[in-house]
Amino acid sequence: MTNDKGLISSENSAWARSPSTVPQTSQPRMASVQRKTGETDVQVTLNLDGQGECNAATGIPFLDHMLHQLASHGLIDLEVQARGDVQIDDHHTNEDVGITLGQALAKALGDARGIHRFGHFLAPLDETLIQVALDFSGRPHLSYGLEIPTQRVGIYDTQLVREFFVAVVNHAQITLHIRQLAGINSHHLIEATFKAFARSIRMATEIDPRRAAKIPSSKGVL
Repeated sequence: MTNDKGLISSENSAWARSPSTVPQTSQPRMASVQRKTGETDVQVTLNLDGQGECNAATGIPFLDHMLHQLASHGLIDLEVQARGDVQIDDHHTNEDVGITLGQALAKALGDARGIHRFGHFLAPLDETLIQVALDFSGRPHLSYGLEIPTQRVGIYDTQLVREFFVAVVNHAQITLHIRQLAGINSHHLIEATFKAFARSIRMATEIDPRRAAKIPSSKGVL
């Protein structure tokens, strides 16, 4: 249920936030997307104007851990439920979570009126330093600069990190650059990347009060 400003009523939604913490956009920036294939069944629900709450159950523990970083540092309320053929390997589920998350991001932003559009962050984690820069441009592109030294973190195949970001980028239609400036520990490298990605999303999707409800492009459309 919504009030006359289009904000979700706190009496009826666990995602609701007080008016002081929700940008004054024409509608709540929330989305729910389901992707069901012969290999996976993925449901993603998110609120871009959240407080970092996360419920992730993908069947891939390390991916769940990274999704918690994304929610916490991006201040995105995020719920991800996935069932997939992980008895084969984690590839299909990992990729389809990325696809569905990207679709949910695009749906929640709509035409992206009023946002800053660009985001960047340097995330240190002990010996590791990761730089992320992104643009909600409508043009998918990934420049991926991680050199992860081990094939696995726990049981998670580290090749799947790139596959996750490829999927998100293509379906959120963003330009994303990831640079590894320092680091030798595989867990640190991946976690710092997700944290920097989260903070960059937060910066890019926050409402620019000087832009009001305009499309953030000189062309008038993204």
